[in-house]
Amino acid sequence: MTRIYAIVSALVALVFLGGLWVVTGGQDSGDKYAQCRKTAVAGGAQIGGAFTLVDENGATVTDRDVIDQPSLVYFGYTFCPDVCPLDNARNAEAVEILESRGDIVKPVFISIDPQRDTPEILRDFTDNLHPRMVGLTGTPEQVKAASQTYRTYFKKQEPEEGNEQFYLVDHSTFTYLVFPDEGFIEFFKRDTTPEALADGVQCFLEAR
Repeated sequence: MTRIYAIVSALVALVFLGGLWVVTGGQDSGDKYAQCRKTAVAGGAQIGGAFTLVDENGATVTDRDVIDQPSLVYFGYTFCPDVCPLDNARNAEAVEILESRGDIVKPVFISIDPQRDTPEILRDFTDNLHPRMVGLTGTPEQVKAASQTYRTYFKKQEPEEGNEQFYLVDHSTFTYLVFPDEGFIEFFKRDTTPEALADGVQCFLEAR
C-alpha cells in the first residue's frame, strides 16, 4: 500500500511539474526570451521555416527575402469581410507604435486565397493598411506549403451555385513574430490590443 502511494505521489508530482513548465514557458530552460513569453506551443511543435511565394509586385521571393528584419506574419485573405482587415490594421498600428519607440518591424500578409488574391489586389490591400506591409501570394501549392510550415489552418467554403467567385475561407488568426536567422519567436492571438502587441514584441526585441 505504501509503495502504491509513493508511485501515485511521484506521478502527481511529475504532472504538476509538467504543468508548471507549460505555465511558465520553461523559464529555467536557458531560453533568453523566457521573460517575454505568454504562450507555449503544444508538444514543442516546430513552427515556421522556408517558403517560396510571389510578392505584391509579382516577384518570386523566399522566406530569406521577406524575413530580412523582425516581422509580424499573418495568414488571411483580402476578401475576408471583417477578421483579416481588423487583425492587419491592429498589426499595422502596433508597428507604428514600435516605430515611434525606435523599433522597426515589418508587417507581412500571406494570402491563403491565391485564386482571387493576385499581386495587384494584394498591393492595394497592403498599401491601404501600411506603407511597409508586404503582401504575398503564390500558386495553391506554394500557399499550402507556407501554411503548413507555420501550422496554420484554412479551408475554402463551397460557393453558392452561380456565384463561384463569392465564397469565404475559414482560417486561423494568429500573428507570428519572426526574426531573421532565428525564425519563429512567438505568436499572438487576435484579442491582443495594438499596445499589448507592441509591448510584447518590444520585449523580444530588447532580449535579442
